[in-house]
Amino acid sequence: MTMPVETPLMQARDLKVHFPIKRGVLKRTVGHVRAVDGISLDIRAGETLSVVGESGCGKTTLGQALVRVLEPTQGSILYAGKGKAPADIAHLTETELRPYRSDIRMIFQDPFASLNPRRRVIDIVGESLRNFGVTDEREVETRVGEILRKVGLRPEYMARYPYAFSGGERQRIGIARALAVHPRLVVADECVSALDVSIQAQTLNLMQDLQEEFDLTYVFISHDLSVVEYISDRVAVMYAGRIVELSESEELFARPRHPYTAALLAAVPRPDPRGARERRRLRLTGEVADPANRPTGCAFHPRCPFATDRCRAEDPQLRAVDGRTVACHYAESLDLKGVNADAA
Repeated sequence: MTMPVETPLMQARDLKVHFPIKRGVLKRTVGHVRAVDGISLDIRAGETLSVVGESGCGKTTLGQALVRVLEPTQGSILYAGKGKAPADIAHLTETELRPYRSDIRMIFQDPFASLNPRRRVIDIVGESLRNFGVTDEREVETRVGEILRKVGLRPEYMARYPYAFSGGERQRIGIARALAVHPRLVVADECVSALDVSIQAQTLNLMQDLQEEFDLTYVFISHDLSVVEYISDRVAVMYAGRIVELSESEELFARPRHPYTAALLAAVPRPDPRGARERRRLRLTGEVADPANRPTGCAFHPRCPFATDRCRAEDPQLRAVDGRTVACHYAESLDLKGVNADAA
């Protein structure tokens, strides 16, 4: 008997976020920055899907669109977390979005900038509770204390202000704020990038524990491939506003199929006493493609050592290759090295 296919928790279809470029006294639109340019993506319940790429590739804009901090220019975002048929939340008004706000939350990048220094922890974490119907202040205090314990902070800390905490503790407060209303989907935008390595590890372990306890789904946005390898179930690689490779994490790190993915992996620090890996390293040169003036053909071709005339003329589409999806004309034929490849 054929087993039913579970509906993804969220599905993005042909999602675009374009920002107009206005010039002149009359502020006429003369072009667009295509920060997200036609992304289709399924997010499975309970998984950690990481989105990676260099600065400027559009990954943060994608995350903000998924939680509707930004309204997409085009496309749909189907959310199936309410136990009903998937609802398209891409273009809902703020009033229409309100029932979904408690289900879809965000953890922000900078723990020093994302917390209001003039508000106590109980106000920062408790605000979302009050926004979603908890009016009894004793209940707010009780629930804030409970979630602080879950993230490894003492409940009595709720009376303090952000300046009293370290960077790692502030990020825990940010996590508590996101989880206070029991969401199903959490978008974590570079949430450990501002922390030192030891605190990063503690925070990642905490996030995994909370994911298991609360049955959370993560979209984890990062430029740090070492962190992504540790936490991810699947990885989506973005370049110039589009996904160029989407794969199970273990397979992507073992054998990338897109030259851009291979170049990102080559930058991951690995001990290599024989030096062979350094000799074969695929290096990135040049700048990230301008999202306001995308190159013809494959956007990566000006930086790709394998580019041909076909790459310069024909834009590759995402297609299935060995159980993953890749946007490269030569995905099957290129011999690209992963981080665990034996030194030659």
